[in-house]
Amino acid sequence: MATTSDWIAGARPRTLPAAVSPVLAGTGVAAYADAAVWWKAALALVVSLALQVAVNYANDYSDGIRGTDDERVGPMRLVGSGAAAPGAVKRAAFLAFGVAGVAGLVLAATTAWWLVAVGLVSVAAAWFYTGGRKPYGYLGLGEVMVFVFFGLVAVIGTTYVQTESWEWAALYAAVGVGALACAILVVNNLRDIPTDTVSGKRTLAVVLGDRHTRRLYLALVIVAAVAVVAVAAVTTWFALLGLAFVLLTVPAVRTVLAGATGPGLIPVLQQTGLAELLWAALVAGALIARS
Repeated sequence: MATTSDWIAGARPRTLPAAVSPVLAGTGVAAYADAAVWWKAALALVVSLALQVAVNYANDYSDGIRGTDDERVGPMRLVGSGAAAPGAVKRAAFLAFGVAGVAGLVLAATTAWWLVAVGLVSVAAAWFYTGGRKPYGYLGLGEVMVFVFFGLVAVIGTTYVQTESWEWAALYAAVGVGALACAILVVNNLRDIPTDTVSGKRTLAVVLGDRHTRRLYLALVIVAAVAVVAVAAVTTWFALLGLAFVLLTVPAVRTVLAGATGPGLIPVLQQTGLAELLWAALVAGALIARS
């Protein structure tokens, strides 16, 4: 029977910076536009965190019942390890979806009801990443959806529920945050190429191959750096402080390009997650300071 620590580990807390970062960035843009609404930012954070936990449990459940997690290099999985029953993990996923849904409904009711549709699409995307008969995560589309939902939708959505207006800075921030969120998934899938190939899980890393996946990681870091400059160009040059995120990506890029495999890539996941959080915190901090 899974312990409390097992369930916490199953929620994959190291992935949570990918949920906090878009809300930080989006709120920074809203503050610069003199339209920050802090209780809405807090609700957006609840939505983002709950969706991240939900997708983690959903992936654990779906990959577990398919046998994809039977031979893992990374952290333990609840279903794959046999620590928890598949049904229990599925219920945990839907509980987290429910929390996100309640918070999202409040935001929609106080902003615009069409946001309900955005929320429903986001939940569907989270579930069908590895769930359903033809999960898109098995078709090399995981990075695309992470960029869309944990980049574009999360950042622009966080800004919009506060400003109720279009902000170009939110788009550029979304590209930067989304690129680093994708980089986290790229490293995860790079590490799992051997086991995913055997299990028939055709991630983007499996499709591209080892060498091109490593180059993709570098490209995403560069995109994130360019995005900082784009945000600064339409707001304040103080936002260039966000380029300090590169300090965390340098060792990660070196490790990836040096050909690290298996457990050797696990530190890169943490470094990339922290780099994304630093990107968002520094850019948001600069925007808030100059608002």
